[in-house]
Amino acid sequence: MAEFKATVAFVVAALSASAVFSGISIRTLSQNSIFSLFIVIVIILVMVVVHLWNRKPRDLDSKKVKELEESLKSSLEKCAAERQGRIRAQQALRNALVQARPDNLELTSYPMAPIGTIQSCFSTRNGTPRQPLLVPLARACLVFNLSRVPPASLEGLEEYSHCWIIYVFHLNTDLEKLWKHPTKSKFKAKVRVPRLKGGRMGVFATRSPHRPCPIGLTVAKVEAVKGHMLQLSGVDLVDGTPVLDVKPYVPYCDSIQGANIPEWLTVDNLLVVASVSFSEGFTSTLADCWEIAGKKSLYSSADEFQNLIRQVLSWDIRSVSQRNQPHGFLMKTENSKALEKTSDSEDDRNEEACSHVTEEALSSGEIIYHLVVEGLDVSYKINCNGNVMVENVSLSSAILKEQSKAL
Repeated sequence: MAEFKATVAFVVAALSASAVFSGISIRTLSQNSIFSLFIVIVIILVMVVVHLWNRKPRDLDSKKVKELEESLKSSLEKCAAERQGRIRAQQALRNALVQARPDNLELTSYPMAPIGTIQSCFSTRNGTPRQPLLVPLARACLVFNLSRVPPASLEGLEEYSHCWIIYVFHLNTDLEKLWKHPTKSKFKAKVRVPRLKGGRMGVFATRSPHRPCPIGLTVAKVEAVKGHMLQLSGVDLVDGTPVLDVKPYVPYCDSIQGANIPEWLTVDNLLVVASVSFSEGFTSTLADCWEIAGKKSLYSSADEFQNLIRQVLSWDIRSVSQRNQPHGFLMKTENSKALEKTSDSEDDRNEEACSHVTEEALSSGEIIYHLVVEGLDVSYKINCNGNVMVENVSLSSAILKEQSKAL
């Protein structure tokens, strides 16, 4: 209000001074002149009032902004203090966990849970490639657990051609050793190596699934990212494999030029077969089976699936025992099923009960091997020269059970 009065007084004084300066007295002005002067004064007063009215909200806004800035500054300081306190607490907890406690080894463990599960074309360990990228048509889909991994976590992964996958050897037959004290677990320090024809090597010099910590590392080709699913190819993973982590493959640091490997790994084509052929009735039988199996398959046609079989069997997928003693490794059971002896071989994925032999096959000296892929049971023979003959294909017991339940 004081500012308003000062402004009005200033306006009146300015008008009076102007009139005196021009030699005209306010008293001598005519009635019209006085009315005109009054209008001018009113206009000026209105302008002053509008100016002061507009100025007041700005002052209030400026004050409010200042209060908000001070509040934000205070909140940021509190957040920084809380973060520092949280970091110190996390560091103390981490130090407590990593300290060696011989009396209680559980305190040095790191609880982890799978972030997803593999849906693979390989139904069993038998036939699953020993190494990644050996079978380009080998496909799988990594389905992430949405409660642990939001789909946004996969953004950008499709820009890479390949990725690393860290997983658990969940089908090991000796997983119970993980819950035992190291002195009682009896982990074997050496395992048999396929390329050494049964010769033994230190477990850390191999990729054996039987390890103190049964964690696997593989690389696969990234085909597509769809929502919470990652489509892969060239995999060496069996169906149901739990996945712990996924990392992009970066050539400039993941590919090491001039890296050295042992001499026994330089023997080329040791596990490559001579040829893969199909019986005359295989294609037609596959077409009949495909009408059922193809509905849930990762492959678009029976021809593409047959190419997968050719790629898988182009490597000798038999275990060390099967190759070295094709007849002696079998133990006949009461129900005439052939079971393999337990083994600590590096290729233990092929050491499970997977090869079935009929009485006629045993008496004739031939062995019929079985490969279960995509729910189809593929039977084949391999001679001493490494020539594979794919005999037949039929629906696996798993698909037959699904059909009976549906009926």
